[in-house]
Amino acid sequence: MLNDCLELDLNEMPYPPPDSVVEAARTSLESLNRYTEPRALNRLAGLLAEYAGVRREQIVLGPGSDLLLRELVLCFGAGRKVVMASPSFLATTEVARRFAGQLVSIRLSPPEFSLGREALLGELTEPSLVIIDNPNNPTGRLLLGREAAADILDHSDTLLVVDEAYFEFSGLTFAGLVQDHANLALSRTLDKAFSLAGARVGYLVAGQRFLDAFARFSSFLPQPSLQAAAEALREPGYMWRNVELVMKERERLRAELELLGATVYPSSANFLLFRSGALDLVGVLQDQGILVLDLANQLGPGYVRVAVGTPEHNDAFLRAYQAAAQNHRERRAHD
Repeated sequence: MLNDCLELDLNEMPYPPPDSVVEAARTSLESLNRYTEPRALNRLAGLLAEYAGVRREQIVLGPGSDLLLRELVLCFGAGRKVVMASPSFLATTEVARRFAGQLVSIRLSPPEFSLGREALLGELTEPSLVIIDNPNNPTGRLLLGREAAADILDHSDTLLVVDEAYFEFSGLTFAGLVQDHANLALSRTLDKAFSLAGARVGYLVAGQRFLDAFARFSSFLPQPSLQAAAEALREPGYMWRNVELVMKERERLRAELELLGATVYPSSANFLLFRSGALDLVGVLQDQGILVLDLANQLGPGYVRVAVGTPEHNDAFLRAYQAAAQNHRERRAHD
């Protein structure tokens, strides 16, 4: 049964975590008067290292990947040029705009929304911090491949941060490069694929130049968040099954939107970017209790991002979209 408001604007996993994860968080409530113990944090870091296929020492925990990205900008951005794609994850962009010595935004233009490789490499003539979300939010496009990442990392004065918040959906990760590249760090989260947006557990897979800055960085995660994350990592099969369901629904949603006349862009994440000619589509959907993200300020009129929900959620969205598109066509016919 749908809630009164269908939230498809925040890229959350539509499926709840398994009962064992919920129970682990609930049981930990008995210890809310205590700080999380270092050994419990070390166990979680060890589980994350095993999951990522890296050494325990390369893991940095944090209360959400967005705050870890903020720390990276604060630690390394002041004395460097910060290079990002535009549009990108808005919170990171705002931090970089405020605290970086210089911010360079490389525009992603439709219809490909590709990151100009030569334009990016051309900016690396001085100490730089490159932050790329891969896949990109809000376009859903993979911006970096292994060859392009290697070209960036070959610049010794450049630090590369790749936000892999959606890597479980894209299947591409640079975790295997971190051991040999001290100037590479990956930011990740359990918010998305692991159904733990309410727990806010993020982590870095970091090369040595980043680890040196985080040597004294400690994060006392809330007890429920820590225990839920640890339990979720002990049974990742549940997460992978949900990822498969979402990717299947993503392609169905894409096909249905195209049949309804929308321009839909390929996505490697758990959301779709599309463009519609329907007037005030976001407001019309909101009146129907369906929330999507209006990207008019970032990409131009008509651009919208919608998270992939359950089949029931997606059907409700499609019905509302079809009605809005039909109403738009009728209004145009009468003008």
